[in-house]
Amino acid sequence: MTAGRPAFPVLRWMALAWLAIYVPCYAWAYGPANFLFLCNLAVFLVAAGLWRGDAMLLSSQAVGLLAVSLVWTADFSSRLATGAHWIGGTEYMWDSKWPAFARALSLYHVAAPLVLLHGLRRLGYDARGYPLQSALAVAGVLLGRLFGPDANINGAFADPMFRRVWGPPPIHLAVVAGALVLGVYPLTHLVLRRAFRPAVSSGEA
Repeated sequence: MTAGRPAFPVLRWMALAWLAIYVPCYAWAYGPANFLFLCNLAVFLVAAGLWRGDAMLLSSQAVGLLAVSLVWTADFSSRLATGAHWIGGTEYMWDSKWPAFARALSLYHVAAPLVLLHGLRRLGYDARGYPLQSALAVAGVLLGRLFGPDANINGAFADPMFRRVWGPPPIHLAVVAGALVLGVYPLTHLVLRRAFRPAVSSGEA
């Protein structure tokens, strides 16, 4: 909020309208556990950040979602343009066993970076987003073990990039969570700190 006024007077209502469509459709098509995927959980946190004008929430999801969404968009675009996937991860978009409308909703990966960058331009980057997202990622990877290898939520059984198991469960979980917390996230954090002014409530990290 800014001087008693919402930071995103229109966008926050658009976010609520999106949730009203996204939540029931995704739950019906994929089941409630699908919301534990970090990218799907991000949809709720971005909406909350827009509604509250919360720089820390938006910053955390920028740290967690920007790289994932860019890779997702690149892989999806590669399949459209060449008929082959660049890395993988978007094969389900062509799998007719899933409802077409639910698959189309996954295009939020294309729009999410634009929304997040707009939010950070408006509010600034809060450095506390990095440790917050790191905690969410560790929790998300650990919770993924509760839902079995078929779901493979957050790469808890096989990493999403190379589709391999990195040793016994404790080692595998440490590798997958560590790749995010010590690899992808700090690089994104550093880029965002350079690209945006600090949020008013931002701490240093």
